[in-house]
Amino acid sequence: MKSKLHGFFGSVALVCIVTFWVATVVSELFLDQGSVTFVKNAILTGMWVLIPAMAATGGSGFSLASARRGRLVDVKGRRMKVVAANGLLVLLPSAWGLASWANAGQFDRAFYTLQALELVAGAVNVTLLALNMRDGLRLAGRLVPKRPASDSV
Repeated sequence: MKSKLHGFFGSVALVCIVTFWVATVVSELFLDQGSVTFVKNAILTGMWVLIPAMAATGGSGFSLASARRGRLVDVKGRRMKVVAANGLLVLLPSAWGLASWANAGQFDRAFYTLQALELVAGAVNVTLLALNMRDGLRLAGRLVPKRPASDSV
């Protein structure tokens, strides 16, 4: 049951981050500044889902890892440390700052520089969480690694 909850919360967190990232790109490229402001505020509201999902994922993952050892478990743990640091030190403060600036109508070089940093950090977290999901499925036996094709004719 614990592994199912871990997978559920991890999936919720990944979907949140992907949704935030895609909404940001779409609003910045195709919509007006009012829509960008809406998206920035919606992302802050979405933190009420993302932060508990990340905490539950981390807590359940830590609990599951205490009973297992191995390369995949270690790699997943190292990735999650990067994801957590990236989220707490870059993504969360960026979300607050960008929403504040958007609400003030401050769409200047600083806004777009921070926006670019946030998009890069978000892409890093999406990649690391997707890799952790893949490795979690391998650990659970639900995903078998591909074997290299044989060269024999």
